[in-house]
Amino acid sequence: MKILDRYILKKYIGTFFVLILLFIPIGIMVDLSEKIDKFKAKDVPLDETILYYIDFTWYFANLLYPIFLFLSIIWFTSKLASNSEVIAILSSGISFRRFFRPFIVGATFICLLAFLVSMYIAPSASAGYNEFRYKYFVRNPERNTQEVFQQINEKEYIYVSNYDPIRQSADNFVLTHFEGNELKFKIKASSIRWQKEDSLFRLTKFNRRKFTQNGELYYQETLKDTIFDFSVDDLAPVNYVAETLPLGRLIRFIQFERDRGSPLLNRHVLNLHKRWSLPISVFVLTFIAVAVASKKRRGGTGFNLALGVTLGFLFVFFEKVLGVLVAKSTFSPIIAAWFPIFLFAIIGVYLLRKTSS
Repeated sequence: MKILDRYILKKYIGTFFVLILLFIPIGIMVDLSEKIDKFKAKDVPLDETILYYIDFTWYFANLLYPIFLFLSIIWFTSKLASNSEVIAILSSGISFRRFFRPFIVGATFICLLAFLVSMYIAPSASAGYNEFRYKYFVRNPERNTQEVFQQINEKEYIYVSNYDPIRQSADNFVLTHFEGNELKFKIKASSIRWQKEDSLFRLTKFNRRKFTQNGELYYQETLKDTIFDFSVDDLAPVNYVAETLPLGRLIRFIQFERDRGSPLLNRHVLNLHKRWSLPISVFVLTFIAVAVASKKRRGGTGFNLALGVTLGFLFVFFEKVLGVLVAKSTFSPIIAAWFPIFLFAIIGVYLLRKTSS
């Protein structure tokens, strides 16, 4: 590796991590200052608080690292340009493409690191972060527990009037089984409860009606233990469950949600694609940041930072707006995840060509 490569790569990676190490403690202090009274009022244990802020660190680092990286590249590249180092490098006979090579190496390293974090570390942090929030701060329930209606596979639907996730039980359970448009049988129970020690469901006041061409068969029991083709959490899944699953489990979960026609399917698919698109955005933001900051401008570093922040804001704006469209409508989650990447990739390549010409 050439001296130039080591120099730029050191700046690329070092500035990025310094920026994260500077901003994350600030974020923790701001969050703590907002919640300190709630911590005291709810008598939150110290060990839970510490674990919460560890999860908080990973959660927000994974959420905001593209912006941190973008700002760090603009900052150190602008410093190189303002000190005439970029001019000196290019004047020595090195092409702009060769100058840009260590940026690509750095982007590849950050992309791989971000991919590993988003696939395997951030889900666990998201689970701890959200569980703590819903336990102590968020008034809205973390799952819909009233009038729950779910399709569990192509042929069966379940309904419960209310679900208690702590006791793992529900009232007024109904399961209907269809073949085509024809109802084949229907199961009802006044209550259903998961028996963890036996890995089965216990139904009280159970009755089963089977419909045949010759009429109807009716069967009932006061108490019945049985198994079903769904888990107890399927009665009322946690709203943020997709965020908490590592890659393999998330793919299987999405397939399960697709088979049962979940209304939250698009959100889960968007979460999956974001785990791929955000690491790829590292390259896109690197293109734009180098193109914006590598030329010496009359406004200096401040002008480059202002221009970079504007472009970064537009990137985040597009990403968030499309994410809301997915959550509130039938907008394609694939387009929502990848359209900002492709759009700003075109802008980045255009700016790079204009800068290098």
